[in-house]
Amino acid sequence: MEFKRFKRTLRQVLLLPIIACLLLACVLVWQIRGANATVGLIEESDSRADLATRIEGLVVDEETGLRGYQVTSDPRFLQPYRNAEAPMQQAIDKLQSMARPDQKDDLKQFLAEHQIWQQTFAETLIATIAAGGHADDLNLNLLGKSHMDSMRVHLDAIIAIAEQNRKDRIALWRRQTRHLLFILIGLALAIGLFVGLFTRGRLESAYAAFRHAIDLQRHRAEELFLSEQHLRTTLSSIGDGVITCDAEGRIQTMNPVAEKLTGWTEAEAQNLPLDDVFRIVNETTRQPVENPVAKVQRLKGIVTIGNHTTLLRKDGSEFSVDDSGAPIRNAAGQITGIVMVFRDITLQLKTRAALLANEKLAVAGRLAATIAHEIHNPLDSVSNLIYLLQHEHTEEESKQFLQMAQRELARVTQISRAMLSLYRESKAPVAVNLKEMLDDLLLLMQHHYQLLGVTVSADLPSEIAVEGFPAELRQVFTNLIGNAAEAACQGGNVTVRITSQPAQAASSPALEAGAIVEITDNGPGIPPENREHLFQPFFTTKGEHGTGLGLWVSQGIIHKHAGSIDLISRTDGPNHGTTARVFLAAKPILNPGGD
Repeated sequence: MEFKRFKRTLRQVLLLPIIACLLLACVLVWQIRGANATVGLIEESDSRADLATRIEGLVVDEETGLRGYQVTSDPRFLQPYRNAEAPMQQAIDKLQSMARPDQKDDLKQFLAEHQIWQQTFAETLIATIAAGGHADDLNLNLLGKSHMDSMRVHLDAIIAIAEQNRKDRIALWRRQTRHLLFILIGLALAIGLFVGLFTRGRLESAYAAFRHAIDLQRHRAEELFLSEQHLRTTLSSIGDGVITCDAEGRIQTMNPVAEKLTGWTEAEAQNLPLDDVFRIVNETTRQPVENPVAKVQRLKGIVTIGNHTTLLRKDGSEFSVDDSGAPIRNAAGQITGIVMVFRDITLQLKTRAALLANEKLAVAGRLAATIAHEIHNPLDSVSNLIYLLQHEHTEEESKQFLQMAQRELARVTQISRAMLSLYRESKAPVAVNLKEMLDDLLLLMQHHYQLLGVTVSADLPSEIAVEGFPAELRQVFTNLIGNAAEAACQGGNVTVRITSQPAQAASSPALEAGAIVEITDNGPGIPPENREHLFQPFFTTKGEHGTGLGLWVSQGIIHKHAGSIDLISRTDGPNHGTTARVFLAAKPILNPGGD
């Protein structure tokens, strides 16, 4: 922080004079603009005076031409009188647009006098001489002289106002120049004094900060040593194995748990490639698995390894592990090392397998009573038919009894095969006809629906098939259909529907080809406070009648098949109930480890 403070001080010392100069320049520009505006006003006054002078000269030209014509009666002497008309009108128009309010009255009176002079004297004189008359009438000439003198008075007044405005503005410009000089001198002194004092204070502060920074660095070096010791102690206390490597994947440190799990000591593993110490293989194929360090180097981010990974210890023993890796970056964002965390999950996997087996047995137990009842009923029917065959009957009745007995025995065979297929495991994924599977399940659970008083309807197209493990998918749909029947309650309805999803623009897995199975009930729905816990293990709303594993196991199986499972529930309105929606891809990339 002190070095930052030192740099900040240097920036301030550098920027302050620049800012001061910019401020001084702004003041200077402001004053110069004011002076230029005053000069513009002076030029405007000069322009008005020049226009008035020009108009006065044109009036003299008119009078001179008219007097020449009066003396000689020669029309050529009227040329100056005629030529002055257009320039005078232009000058008058321009002066009208520029005139000040105190000049406009004189200009207006001048125009009136000029018009009267032209109409009553000049044009009358010209017409008289042109008609052969004499233009020496004293009264007429005195009238013309009177109007001409009045025009000169008004023009002189306009020129006088313009000259006075010019003098006033020149005086204003001189005052502005003096003020600018005083302001520049004052600002220069004030800015120079402020910059000097500020720079001195900042430099003293920077010197103090630099001395403090040196002391702080010494103190931090001591803290860093203590922090490193504390970090080593913390690393040794972590319950998971931790290995740190450099950017090339060579081991730098290992905590005691990592030493115990790998069978290597930190001294033995120092600077060795991670692959020599942390050897992992797939527990099924026994093929080497890419270690997290190599994966981090490739993906430049946090990574985890897949499930079913086995660690081979130095002594040859092995166990299942779960691990992750993360890059160590410097301030510039470059990877300078990699840290890997792993742990023994053998017991966790055994516990999970036991839970899965327990849920599987629970599903079988729930079906046992139904299966016994479904087999018992057709067998009773067969016994009754055999009894009838042993007593009096016609040949036609015997054939009818035998056909009925065959149908009942076929029903027993169908139920038996469905029960066997429910838990017949397959080593590899196979094509699964969803209609056949769901028909078998609905047949097995028919008595259960009757006991609950629930009506089950199905919409199962025959051509839809996906790849997967049949026994596991049967377990999923047995759970979901059973849950829907129990939620619907007495008199409720359950609908099982399969729809095909064609392949779309495959920018994401959700758009690939497959099938959607929807199981809908019209029960009261799932309360909002329970929805976020639905797929958590051991969460159940059935009390002692549920294990809390059904949805959790079902979700794991569907994720294993690269599919998705969602529950949509409504608790109010006429459309209350719950829909379990399962998507299964037609050609999934199966994930043996589930989720």
